[in-house]
Amino acid sequence: MKVVFTLFFILLIFGLVVLASAGLIDAQRRFDQPYYYLWHQLLYGVLPGCLVMFLFSKMPIARWRTFALPILVIAIGLMVLVMVPGIGLSIKGASRWLDLRIVTVQPAEFLKFALIIYLAAWFGGRHEHAHKIVALVPFLLILGFVGFLLALQPDFGTLGIVVLISVALYFFSGAKLSHFVALLTIFLIGALVLSFAAPYRFDRIKTFLNPHEDKQATGYHLNQAKIAIGSGGMLGVGYGHSRQKAGFLPEPVGDSIFAIMVEELGLVGGAGFLLLLLAFLISLLRLGVQTNDPFARLIVLGVAVWIGGQAFINIAAITGLLPLTGIPLPLMSYGSSQLVSIMGTMGVVWKVASRAAT
Repeated sequence: MKVVFTLFFILLIFGLVVLASAGLIDAQRRFDQPYYYLWHQLLYGVLPGCLVMFLFSKMPIARWRTFALPILVIAIGLMVLVMVPGIGLSIKGASRWLDLRIVTVQPAEFLKFALIIYLAAWFGGRHEHAHKIVALVPFLLILGFVGFLLALQPDFGTLGIVVLISVALYFFSGAKLSHFVALLTIFLIGALVLSFAAPYRFDRIKTFLNPHEDKQATGYHLNQAKIAIGSGGMLGVGYGHSRQKAGFLPEPVGDSIFAIMVEELGLVGGAGFLLLLLAFLISLLRLGVQTNDPFARLIVLGVAVWIGGQAFINIAAITGLLPLTGIPLPLMSYGSSQLVSIMGTMGVVWKVASRAAT
């Protein structure tokens, strides 16, 4: 337990340090406050996140099983609300946020948490035949509806993470290999169809296959990210001295933050972060495997898949190993909804770990 949460808070603090530098120029230009992103992340992400983590760590695990369905219904309801004029907020053509006047909230981040709880309850023994092929029908219906809501926003990066979490929990619950392969095939076909259904997603695939084809348009983001990473060398240009964050690299505090980090801290800094993240994920997986309660075990494994899978996709995309997706890097990218949701799930993990230690 100590190892898991020591590594978690080290990653959290390291992420805040990187965010402070990555957002320096953009925050000064947009808000006339160089540390706007840092203070906003602390005030609306870390502080409420710590409170939610504490409260969730005190809640009995059995209570989460009882309220799994209502939690999912609430999360889906919030997803519907983003489509309501006056409540939903659209930014750059995407309707993914709720405008609460004081703060904006991204319901898709809470949906990930809700799905982990619900699917852990479903596959963890709440339904005797949940792992059998007959359970795939309601399982696919739920995912289909969630996928439809995410497609309307549109947010296909989050959809990919949701599918990854769902398929992983189905596998960890003891699914037959043939059923798992069939399910995976269905989702891969769906991903291919969606990839070619919209021009901008197809452009991302073309850029991935040939990043040098149009460096000033479709390939601009990826090529600027590679310039940042390449400029860092072994030891980096120095903390706070990134050139690419000065208006060259899009989304320096969002999905591009890993490139800024490597530019400033170099290969050594990037490798150090990856080793920390890997150690944290291994400790989470070890905790999950050692947990006897199937429901609690699936929650912990689901959290590991969420954080690890999203981090891998983000880093792979920004380094050119996968098409760009636009999803943030957990515990580092700017976004209070993501941080509060992750810290909330870690509160549940804390309860699982403390119960296992007794």
